[in-house]
Amino acid sequence: MSNTTDIVSAFGSGISAIAACVAAIGVWYAKDQLKTSRELAQLSFEDALAKEYRELAGQLSKKALMGESLTDTEYEDAFDELYRYVDLTNEQISLRARGRITPEVWCSWLEGIKSNLALPAFARAWAEIKERSSGFEELRHLEQDSFSTDPKKWR
Repeated sequence: MSNTTDIVSAFGSGISAIAACVAAIGVWYAKDQLKTSRELAQLSFEDALAKEYRELAGQLSKKALMGESLTDTEYEDAFDELYRYVDLTNEQISLRARGRITPEVWCSWLEGIKSNLALPAFARAWAEIKERSSGFEELRHLEQDSFSTDPKKWR
């Protein structure tokens, strides 16, 4: 009877070991799926912001985007979209400061922000917005740092 008990006990221990391994694999798989889901949500979030920029760029004056100077009338006509660009830019910086934007995407966006704000119409609009508004703290901060700091490290 002790042989039978030993066999049953060993079999039970083997089943328990297998169950523990299966549970460990399940936990690892669930963790991996959670990580993948988080990465996909991050990509989707960043893609939505990129889409918002592309839609705005489609409404912006092509002359402004090409770096050509605008007449006063053209500038006045384009100002609302230029303002929206500055607002979106400030939001992107704020999101990076809160860690919501990955470093790779931030580097790409930062280059775009620097190059767009160097264009005459964008520079003119940003100068006017700074003069007339006390907001846009994040963009002001980035500009004061010569666009060289990572907003995530500000806090």
